[in-house]
Amino acid sequence: MLRAFAVNLVKLTFLASLVAGGTAGVYYYERHQSTAWQIQKLEQERQKLETQKQQLQTVVQRLSDEKRVAEILVQDQKKIDGKLSTTLLFVEYARDGSALPPKTFTIAGNTAHIDAMVIKFDRDFVGQNDPLRGHSIALFHKLFGDTQTPENGFAIDVPGQIPDIYRGTPDSSAKLAAFEFDLWQNFWRLAEDKEYRTAKGIRVANGQGIWGPFSPDKLYTLVLDADGGLNLTSEPLKGIYREAMKQKVSKSE
Repeated sequence: MLRAFAVNLVKLTFLASLVAGGTAGVYYYERHQSTAWQIQKLEQERQKLETQKQQLQTVVQRLSDEKRVAEILVQDQKKIDGKLSTTLLFVEYARDGSALPPKTFTIAGNTAHIDAMVIKFDRDFVGQNDPLRGHSIALFHKLFGDTQTPENGFAIDVPGQIPDIYRGTPDSSAKLAAFEFDLWQNFWRLAEDKEYRTAKGIRVANGQGIWGPFSPDKLYTLVLDADGGLNLTSEPLKGIYREAMKQKVSKSE
């Protein structure tokens, strides 16, 4: 009888061990599954945050992006009857980066004023890189010296004619060109009519002036902020360009 009792006790102990082991196994399995799920969820959150970070960086880049719209250098600068005269070479750039036909303007002195019409689109369009409104646009109006009045300044684009930047526009850019040209045709309405601006997705439309002295040893670049206006920067003129300008001047004398 004692032997039977001992056998039953061993069986019960064994079954208890199995139950305990099974319970522990279930606990550790569920804990492992829970931990794996948490790790997977954290990884998904990390990837989501990384994607958002990249998107924000892209938006910031687009908002601070600059585009070269024109370059200016002094083609000739000399005194005539004791008065300084400066001839500026002005080259605009099309949206594909190609140079448009150069223009020259001669002013008294060495300080030039450049007037432009600037359209700034809503920041959401710029941040999203909208195909029509993804970057501010500018149209140059007049250039004049310190001793000239704006009314007597040189027209950069011929009034009443299609601006050079829209001539020969490829078919792929026809929609963009038509959209922008319509804005220039109604520029002052955009400047004065808030509802009209809003309907076109425009934040600001106004005239803007850039001015400063021009030196023969520098290359001046007009750049347009994606979300802002025009800026004038300069850098030392490379020696090869300086020599080319000297050769041209000597041949013309």
